[in-house]
Amino acid sequence: MTAVHDHFPHINRTSQRDAAAEQTSARVVSDRAEGEAYVASVCFKHGPPRLIGVELEYTVHHVDDPSRPLDPAHLAEALGPHAPRTLSPDSPAQPLPGGSPLTLEPGAQVEISALPQPSLAELSAVVSADLRHLTELLARAGLCLGEHGIDPHRGPSRVLTTERYAAMERRFAPMGTGGITMMCSTAGLQICLDAGEREHIAQRWAAAHALGPVLLALFANSRRHAGADTGHASARWLAVMGTERARTRPAMASPDPARDWARRMMDTPLMVLRRPEGPWDAPAGLTFADWVAGRGAAGVLDPPTTADLDYHLTTMFTPVRPRGYVEARYLDAQPPDRWLHPVALLAALLDRPATAHRALAVCAPVADRWEQAARHGLAVPEIAAAARQVVELGCAELPRTGLPESTLAEITDSVRLRLRHAGKE
Repeated sequence: MTAVHDHFPHINRTSQRDAAAEQTSARVVSDRAEGEAYVASVCFKHGPPRLIGVELEYTVHHVDDPSRPLDPAHLAEALGPHAPRTLSPDSPAQPLPGGSPLTLEPGAQVEISALPQPSLAELSAVVSADLRHLTELLARAGLCLGEHGIDPHRGPSRVLTTERYAAMERRFAPMGTGGITMMCSTAGLQICLDAGEREHIAQRWAAAHALGPVLLALFANSRRHAGADTGHASARWLAVMGTERARTRPAMASPDPARDWARRMMDTPLMVLRRPEGPWDAPAGLTFADWVAGRGAAGVLDPPTTADLDYHLTTMFTPVRPRGYVEARYLDAQPPDRWLHPVALLAALLDRPATAHRALAVCAPVADRWEQAARHGLAVPEIAAAARQVVELGCAELPRTGLPESTLAEITDSVRLRLRHAGKE
């Protein structure tokens, strides 16, 4: 896997000082063709699948009263030297003991971004150690991690005051509550896998998408939000879909996903526009292609650079996102002791081209049922039928992951139990 994956860059949390350094080393994007070529080169890197990573988000709660709002100072004190600088500017922001950087989402959800590992067993060991350490830190301060993909107790409230998040909140506000809910109340589980050999990338990309509605439904657990029953299996994913369609709609299957993604990125409106001073709100409707061509409001801006394009790429919230590797973003956060279950299942399903091909065929009839999966989960008969086949296919492949037999048995029993309870959560 490439150096991009080796470091899991959180460009969306870059400080203004770091942004200036990026611009110094970046080059101007002279025209659309150059922009498309750059996007294709950084977003889709081929090679043998070797590494796997995960990003785990969790809401944080007071043990004695989960509905009580978080005090940023209290959280910073609890996290100590691991507190991100977005929360505590003078923090050393040390990684967790296993090397995972710790960051925060706008509503103070914590995120562990595990460094990629060559096996699921090694990833499990690293993440489990870092989770234990984080859990212990929070427990000493009377805090605990949530177990759902959306905050069951509190409504959305932004804690972080960065220009990016302030601009996002203003941008999404006219569209309804989806944006602020996504930013401040949701927690996801993101699985990062190598894109694969050149001849298999298109199929692997398509299979990762086609599996989305099925796995979203299978692992959905975000029905309750802010003390109320939403009636939806994954209120989290509905919140994501309730922002900008240009940023959230899934990619279409394609023989050349790199070309199609590059074109889409050039035609997607800017969400934010980084500035040395003042708010980061982007001119309405301004696409990156417009900026490159100097059209409209772009005529008063400096020409964009590859650093600006890199940043633009981080503003996409698609269910599957290319970052040089494939990042599956559609899963609700799982309880801390069960985060490995969906990771292992998806890794097993995409490990071999033949298995990915079978998974793609099984899921094809429901591959576009994102909203149904989020609203009704496994209560949709066609999604449940596909889920049963996917679970059996994935469980048959689990031994290839190298996980201990006891872990494989636990994962298999757990996902089969979810199927037996289909539609009852």
